Amino acid sequence: MRVMGVDPGLTRCGFGIVDTGRGREVAAVAVDVIRTPPDLELPSRLLRISAAAEDWLDRFRPDVVAVERVFSQHNVRTAMGTAQAGGVVALSAARRGIPVAFHTPSQVKSAVTGNGSADKKQVTAMVTKILGLATAPKPADAADALALAICHCWRAPMLARMAAAEAAAAEQKRRYEARLREQAAARKAGAR
Repeated sequence: MRVMGVDPGLTRCGFGIVDTGRGREVAAVAVDVIRTPPDLELPSRLLRISAAAEDWLDRFRPDVVAVERVFSQHNVRTAMGTAQAGGVVALSAARRGIPVAFHTPSQVKSAVTGNGSADKKQVTAMVTKILGLATAPKPADAADALALAICHCWRAPMLARMAAAEAAAAEQKRRYEARLREQAAARKAGAR
């Protein structure tokens, strides 16, 4: 499976591509940070991010895109910009029929470092180690994009198993309730 991780942001938007093999085996394919000037109008900044995302999607053809979910930030303006950047990437993927998954920062940190409150330095160190990179990806947005891709590679099988178990439980409940209705109807018919 090929996963494109996206650490969204208006000034710096990290893109990372990771291939996964068996188990927890992952390999880096590409990483970069797309920059937009803060003095540029918002629509133009979003257009640049969208164009870069479309280029990456067409060039690397990921099976899924993993985007950091905007969870909570003190600066509302920053949170809005981050969400908008993530939204244009998700839209670009959706136009190509590529599934998009959202992961919170704590899910990503936990998957990569084992600690949901790890700092950026710890995440970068673990991404470098997990992928066997000679040098740490810089800036942190690049490492975060790779961390998102790794997180999805490792969480997706578990999430799929959970969804299958939930679907099986819902089907079993539906059958049980149908049987109860049939028994109640048979008792009602027999009482007449």
